[in-house]
Amino acid sequence: MAKIETQTTLRRLRNRYRLVVMNDDTYEEVVTFKLSRLSVYIGLSVVFVLLVSFTVALLVLTPLKFYIPGYGSRQSRTELQVLKIRTDSLEQSIRLKDQYLDNIRKVMTGNTSIPRDTNAISVPKAEISND
Repeated sequence: MAKIETQTTLRRLRNRYRLVVMNDDTYEEVVTFKLSRLSVYIGLSVVFVLLVSFTVALLVLTPLKFYIPGYGSRQSRTELQVLKIRTDSLEQSIRLKDQYLDNIRKVMTGNTSIPRDTNAISVPKAEISND
């Protein structure tokens, strides 16, 4: 049975059809095409492959590739990483300075809500050696 289906499918693909473009006013044939389903599939596939290859070539071979998110030169990526590290360190230093200034402000105004360490420190006595 599989042979019969294959033969009918191939026959259907190879059947010839006529496509006629006519002028509606004069009923004159402008263009006539003799087509088969197989030729239409092949033609559409070729057009699709050409469009995809043209688009890829356009993006790869021209400066348009720099508009793709995540794409850039190696130099710009390393510069971006350096700037990110520098920004993070600057944010951390600003945060620490703000905390330091807040603590000084609290001490100067007398607001001592800062917990103090009131534990007694036990200092061991130094042993005196008799030599």
